[in-house]
Amino acid sequence: MSDKINIVRDYINKVKTRCTYNAAAQALGIKPAEFKKLLGDRTPENSWFVNTGAGEPVGYTDDEKHPELYRTNRIIKSAEVLTRNLDL
Repeated sequence: MSDKINIVRDYINKVKTRCTYNAAAQALGIKPAEFKKLLGDRTPENSWFVNTGAGEPVGYTDDEKHPELYRTNRIIKSAEVLTRNLDL
């Protein structure tokens, strides 16, 4: 599973676009809480994953957020968007 999480994380970091925990978890076939746990430490690379309501990474300090996190208002909210761009 960690390989698939790395594929999703690498893609999100490449396109520099926020993605909801729900969309990423659905694309991987797991529950959002499990995805958050498997994601690991709060790092700038992981801060692209956000909650659906506020579009913010949960529990991250400003220092833990990617410097370009807010460069666009676009947020990937659909697992279909991820699965169509990735080979999961």
